[in-house]
Amino acid sequence: MARIAILGAGGKMGCRLTDNLKINDAHELLLVEVSETGRQQIADRGLSTTEQASALERAEVVILALPDRLLGSVAREVVAYVQPGTIVITLDPAAAHAGELPERGDITYFVTHPCHPNVFDHFDTQPERDDFFGGAGARQAIVCALMQGPEEHYAIGENLAKEFYRPVTRSHRITVEQMAILEPTMAETCSIALIRTLRNVLEEAVSRGVPRAAAEDFMYGHIRVELGIAFGLAPFPFSDGAQLISAYGEKQLLKDDWKKLFDPESVKQQTKMIIEGISQQ
Repeated sequence: MARIAILGAGGKMGCRLTDNLKINDAHELLLVEVSETGRQQIADRGLSTTEQASALERAEVVILALPDRLLGSVAREVVAYVQPGTIVITLDPAAAHAGELPERGDITYFVTHPCHPNVFDHFDTQPERDDFFGGAGARQAIVCALMQGPEEHYAIGENLAKEFYRPVTRSHRITVEQMAILEPTMAETCSIALIRTLRNVLEEAVSRGVPRAAAEDFMYGHIRVELGIAFGLAPFPFSDGAQLISAYGEKQLLKDDWKKLFDPESVKQQTKMIIEGISQQ
């Protein structure tokens, strides 16, 4: 049996975790929520909240299901009150990599994050297809890191992550530094910027007279085939003309030195920007 405190249990992420963890009767869930809206979300699930002080005193595992900008300040407030040997779990590497978690040598820090449902996966049911985030029907992989603590705590953290991100296909053990390369740098700094650019070029085509339905069908179909070719999953290459003109497009859209975003000092800066909520144009 595990006594698991979830801070921010009534938030968007906290509710996802609670919905999956409550399935296991072996867990005692200590749900901490300060907002009235969040408390109502918990009540709507037939569950009750626990006062923070009591939850921290009793918990064997503390999950910080909180926004990045709040996580550091809340961690500094609560970590002093957890019992020695407690496993503290964060759901994103930003605060950990930015040095926002308070030093305490007698507890464990475990970091995990979902990979989200694979765009190349095949989902049989509508609930699976509608689950873009994962954890509510569609299967996904996860990444996990033991930032500090005894080796045996890795398996405990990983097993819990497999429960609250269920159904999980694969779990990858990496370091916090590697997780920060994946997010924010790879998945957000670069990928969201490029994906939003795809949306912008679609809107530009529409603004120049292409019917929206035609532009959307054309874009969505080409995204699929182009992803398949680019990632080596389609059994054919780009055409000669496509290779030529895409090289021209890359020079128009991308800076030559874009890979410097992956330099360690840049990755660290990006995590700090997320924690501080400050954009550095």
